[in-house]
Order: sequence, then structure tokens, then C-alpha cells
Amino acid sequence: MPRRKRRYWLMKTEPDVYSIDDLERAGQGEWEGVRSYQARNFMRDDMAVGDLVLFYHSNAKPPGVAGVARIAAEAYPDHHAFDPDSNYYDPKSDPDDPRWWMVDVAFVEKLPELVSLDTLKAEANGPLAGMLVVRRGQRLSIQPVDKAHFARVLQLGQANTRVR
Repeated sequence: MPRRKRRYWLMKTEPDVYSIDDLERAGQGEWEGVRSYQARNFMRDDMAVGDLVLFYHSNAKPPGVAGVARIAAEAYPDHHAFDPDSNYYDPKSDPDDPRWWMVDVAFVEKLPELVSLDTLKAEANGPLAGMLVVRRGQRLSIQPVDKAHFARVLQLGQANTRVR
């Protein structure tokens, strides 16, 4: 069976909820609470162990890419959806037919330089043309990223991580 090519992603989180520093301390964590069907489908249907992630801080000053993570476990049902005490509880989600899924992510690197959204947008007509996060109105919390865009963001952030 041929080996699947690595894919690249951007995943948004609010740093006061879960930051790159939190992931670094934990080493690995659940990416739970996604309540967008399109983002859920990316996790459930397209992500695989080993895929790399641009860890993006949203609702921050400034918002931007703060680090790199990798997918550490393929999608599985988001058990928080079944817990009435959870902020992510969904009474319509059934353990026998889960509506919501999550993945585990592992820390790879905190970028020496945050790559702000303004920096990304400054290259929207050049090296980052077509990157979803720089498009007006693009709010999806999980987005696929082209390999070349991923590599450019790593370069902008002075990352040690390299794209192969």
C-alpha cells in the first residue's frame, strides 16, 4: 500500500484558552470542542498521524502563527460532547452516532518570531497568495495549508522545523 503524503494544516485557538505554551508544557493534548462541520470533516476524514500544523493564536494582539504541532492521534469521537458539565456539551450528539470528533496534537516547536496575520496578509499577493487564512472573511478554525505556504510561514517565523 503506498504511503500517504503528509498534509499541512492551520489550527486556530484562543491563547487564553489553549496556547502554544500550554501545548509545550503538556507535550500532547486533545483538540476538542470543534463545532464546525467543515472543520470536523477535515479532522475526521483528512488528518493523519504525522501531518504538521501551524498553531495559530486567534483573538490575540496580534493574532498569528505561534508554533508548530503535529497530529499525534487520528480523529476519534469528542467525548466532551456527551458530558453535560462540559462547555462543549451537545445534547444532540449520540455516543453511538457521534456528531463531533477531535484529534490529538503534539508539540513540535514554538516559533522564535510570531508570524502575525498582518505579516501573512503582506504576502497575500506574493508567496502566500491563495492561503486561506489571509482571505477576507475566512474564519474556519481548521484549514488545509499548501506545502509551499507552510514552508514560507516557517521561514517567516524563523522555525527550526523543515518541510520535507
